[in-house]
Amino acid sequence: MKQLPRELNKFISRSIDSHVRIAVTGLSRAGKTAFISSLVNQLQHVSTHENLPLLTSARDQRLIGSKREPQINMMVPRFGYDEAMEQVFAQPPSWPEPTRDVSEIRLALKFKSTKRTKNLLGSTSILHLDIVDYPGEWLLDLPLLNMNFHQWSQTQFAALKGQRSELAKDWLAMLESLSLSSQANEKSLEEISKTYTQYLHQCKESGLHWVQPGRFVLPGELDGAPVLQFFPCQYDEEDKIPKDSNLAMLITRYQEYQQKVVKAFYKHHFSTFDRQIVLVDCLQPLNAGNESFLDMRQAIEQIMHSFKYGRSNILKRLFAPKIDKILFAATKADHVTPEQHPNLVSLLQQIVYPAWQTAAYDNIEMSCIAMASIQATQSGFISQSGESMPAIQGVTNDGETLTVFPGEVPQKLPSSDFWQGNEFNFFSFRPMPKSEDEPLPHIRMDKALEYLIGDKLK
Repeated sequence: MKQLPRELNKFISRSIDSHVRIAVTGLSRAGKTAFISSLVNQLQHVSTHENLPLLTSARDQRLIGSKREPQINMMVPRFGYDEAMEQVFAQPPSWPEPTRDVSEIRLALKFKSTKRTKNLLGSTSILHLDIVDYPGEWLLDLPLLNMNFHQWSQTQFAALKGQRSELAKDWLAMLESLSLSSQANEKSLEEISKTYTQYLHQCKESGLHWVQPGRFVLPGELDGAPVLQFFPCQYDEEDKIPKDSNLAMLITRYQEYQQKVVKAFYKHHFSTFDRQIVLVDCLQPLNAGNESFLDMRQAIEQIMHSFKYGRSNILKRLFAPKIDKILFAATKADHVTPEQHPNLVSLLQQIVYPAWQTAAYDNIEMSCIAMASIQATQSGFISQSGESMPAIQGVTNDGETLTVFPGEVPQKLPSSDFWQGNEFNFFSFRPMPKSEDEPLPHIRMDKALEYLIGDKLK
């Protein structure tokens, strides 16, 4: 009998449901690190607390417990869960440090299956859950895989409108002094690249999300490397490019970045995911203004095009892994009053509508929720002018106890009238104090888990 290929034999030897790899996707400060930290914390307390009522296997007491396991890929650092918990449980509590590099964490979930085929193999089953954390800025590079240097340059110059055109003045002034056809001058390219990187940092600090290349603002181990020293240029693609010219060197560096940085990052991590949760902070852009809000929507749309979607079966998943379920989550739902949550979900649906259309064409399951991975406020009511009105109470990052009604979240994409008379006021709160022996307070983490892995725990 002909022997099966080793990869296929290994794959068939375990259940298709025994392993799930989840992509936690989102732009910078969308709450990826907080989400992963809370996910691990909730599942580690599931055997002793009824903290996940909307997760069917936990509610039915079929989810016996979970434990952390060594990750398979030993070339990737472990996710800093312990360090994150130290910050959350500190006095006073603080949010986990934002991600600065790729990291992974693996959980083993033991459960009692409802499937007869699994029960034949034993009284319990194991689901291995792999989760990858990574800087949100690096996601912004994925669209570069489908663009050459000239195309990418055109997109960057086309974006120089409004606030961006003001922030780019210093870089554009230096760019005018560069002769693209002259002999390559590494020192000049380095100086202009630094100015371009400063422009990207200023965009980010101003609340703009489409910052590209993303590694320029968070370079990691590539800090100072020539592969991060290029910038967009205006030139005629039909013109002959002189060998060893400034333009030739810029194109070479872009191609090196494209292949050795972006493509390698995508291949090693994002091409193997089964499920995806897309975290979106809708509140901060509402504070920042119309330009920031539209910029965030465009960034999400572009990122979503870079993921593989499609129904998975055994052979497809082995040879061409694809994402078959997506959950869009509006984060920081505890920073608005509970009756605003439906509006938050509705607004999120409007924001991700183009990406939703793309995924729907491939017959992918999708849903939207409003959630808070680690709850930072309590909701209630206050009396104002003799009337009762909803409010939230928490401690701001500056240490001030605040009771406030932040305002109404628009149900649809805001019109120009909203930005002119905007009364929405989003405050940033620190996590609520909590004992280390109890699970972190949350809003709808259980609903998110049910959507992402509930079918794998049957």
